[in-house]
Amino acid sequence: MGIRERYIKFRKEIPENVAMVLAAKTRIAKEISEAIDAGATDVGENYIQETQAVLEELGTGVKKVRWHLIGPLQKNKINQALPIFDVIQTVGDYKIAEHIDKRAEKAGKKIIPIYIEINIAEEKSKYGMVPDYKAIFKLIEKISSNLSHIRIEGLMTMGPEVEDKQSLRPYFRKAKKIFESLKTAKLPNVEMKVLSMGMSDSYQIAIEEGSNMVRIGTAIFGKREKYIF
Repeated sequence: MGIRERYIKFRKEIPENVAMVLAAKTRIAKEISEAIDAGATDVGENYIQETQAVLEELGTGVKKVRWHLIGPLQKNKINQALPIFDVIQTVGDYKIAEHIDKRAEKAGKKIIPIYIEINIAEEKSKYGMVPDYKAIFKLIEKISSNLSHIRIEGLMTMGPEVEDKQSLRPYFRKAKKIFESLKTAKLPNVEMKVLSMGMSDSYQIAIEEGSNMVRIGTAIFGKREKYIF
């Protein structure tokens, strides 16, 4: 079964209300193009340099999909990232949001949608906000009140790496609870509509626990080769 067939199979299996972002780290343009031709609407990338190379090869195919940054964004990469990505899923502090806001208009983005990244298992090796509703509320309130070129549209999280994927349920439930509380808060200039969680090995559990956006790569593209960029 090729990329096209796997994409179509997954899209049929995943509920219509759940968006599917292709996690395309290390994938070449030909592979991504095959998925786009099969109907993919959203592509997620981790690295700026790699994405730029892919976009050059895709040509007009670039405009057929929304491009999501699903990897960490460093301050010195913001100017390169903004013209490329339609959504930034990995904002976990005010400073990075502020830098995005300052540079967005110059990059041709009157408004750039972002998701707040939550470090749901509070792992020292991972970036993101602590999974505390009050702290996340304060961050979102500060961003929405002070930054005019950013629109917060959701939350993004990754569960810890565990052998038993069922053990991810409490983490996903916690993220869902925070998400629903933020929706109820109805903060101005915030459209809390996306909960991005779940990957190739955990998407089914994530959907069952309330995710409405999953990031799937290996299950569609196959095993990753060694990263060379």
